[in-house]
Amino acid sequence: MVATDTQIERFRLSDQYQTLKANVHRRLIAQIEERNLDIYSWPADKFERFVAEQVKRFVLDERLPVNQREAEALVHDARDELMGYGPIQALVDDDSVDDIIVNGPQNVFVDRNGRLMAVPVRFNDNNHVIRVIQRILAPLGRRVDESTPMVDARLPDGSRVNAIIPPIALNGPCLSIRKFHRTALTGDDLLRFGTITEAELDYLHERVERRTNLIVVGGTGSGKTTFLNMLSQWVPHHERIVTVEDAAELRLQHSHVVRLETRPQNLEGFGAVSARDLVRNALRMRPDRIIVGEVRGDEVLDMLQAMNTGHDGSMTTLHANNVRDAIHRIELLAGFAGYTGGEVTLRGQIAAALQVMVQLARMPNGHRHVVSITEVQGMSGRELVLRDLFRYDPETGQHADLRERICWG
Repeated sequence: MVATDTQIERFRLSDQYQTLKANVHRRLIAQIEERNLDIYSWPADKFERFVAEQVKRFVLDERLPVNQREAEALVHDARDELMGYGPIQALVDDDSVDDIIVNGPQNVFVDRNGRLMAVPVRFNDNNHVIRVIQRILAPLGRRVDESTPMVDARLPDGSRVNAIIPPIALNGPCLSIRKFHRTALTGDDLLRFGTITEAELDYLHERVERRTNLIVVGGTGSGKTTFLNMLSQWVPHHERIVTVEDAAELRLQHSHVVRLETRPQNLEGFGAVSARDLVRNALRMRPDRIIVGEVRGDEVLDMLQAMNTGHDGSMTTLHANNVRDAIHRIELLAGFAGYTGGEVTLRGQIAAALQVMVQLARMPNGHRHVVSITEVQGMSGRELVLRDLFRYDPETGQHADLRERICWG
């Protein structure tokens, strides 16, 4: 009787299978070390044959009651344990997955199409999770241990990885991977998804070409970086762009881009390069525009300075629930950065620096929408004057173009 997909899935989640897989892994490691094999230099087909042969021998030697499909699952998982990311390798290879979240050995989740869901994947124990984390980090020159229990890094393909282990993580080691998608979304893609209307898209296209300073605001997972990447594709090709990012995610289809990325401190606690360092350096690189992947710290003052000193058309993103909150957050970050001027003076600088704010949100159904496009019109007394040009109503699902209602006097 041939095992069904459901039966195989249930088998792979069982304690029996986890023990089998661990024993197969130990046998493979023993064979590799005993014969001094350099499996990393082998062609893929030679490696596949080696793993399949060792699994077959193990099943026969131990007289294991496994059928052909169960044996094939052992071969597949043993291969991923040796050369890939273990139980989550299939999720890494799945283009429909945006995020992979491991909360200890028994709880693995993915984000698909904006929805977080549990998946039938498990690790043997905490040490198994930590081994996979170390395998992910080793080629990056990073490590995680009790002295360095948290790490944030970028994989070679651009994906972001964050890991935290006990004793900091109380329920076991945690791993988060924000996958980097090779194909950048275009305006047409966002139209097809219903994220934006054609009128909103045309307006933003025009504003980017006319060198308007823009900020994209929204909560976690609202699509800010994807949206900023889409906007940046409209920058005219004769202009020089310098990008500053914590983790390089922007993929500008442009002929003159200089990409800068922050660097954490080394194991001795030295060598860190912050976003503020990079923004300051970018100002000396003769940029036409500066694009900061996300403003989250004291680089906010330097970004405002750049927007106020001839680098029109600069763009960035900011975590905030709405545009008013975004203004308050900029003020808060400026205070943390050591700004000592008056509140009204700072708001005046913000008003002079920013012209358009785009708010994004992810709805309960996982769909992302442009909630508002707001124009910064200057100061009135002590307050900034903000005017919505476009607005989306989540209750009705309707997009409103408010420009014709504006009286310019």
